[in-house]
Amino acid sequence: MNADTVISLAENGVYTILIVVGPLLILALVVGLLVSIFQATTQIQEQTLAFIPKIVAVFVGIVFFGPWMLQRMIEFTIQVFNNITRVVG
Repeated sequence: MNADTVISLAENGVYTILIVVGPLLILALVVGLLVSIFQATTQIQEQTLAFIPKIVAVFVGIVFFGPWMLQRMIEFTIQVFNNITRVVG
């Protein structure tokens, strides 16, 4: 087992996680910012008003980005399974 191989797999895993989760986090950030600006301009201080649109936006993002996210995760899983003999053996 080579340490460089393990580090490379871990690095690819972290990179894959960031790439897969990134669009949903950016979407939630933008929706949260827009709702916060709306709340500040209208002086509405309702807690659920900030929470519900973010949940809906993330669900819509999962529907929209889901196939792409699944494809990226499948590619990484195949890569890990193909390299498992090098790491273990």
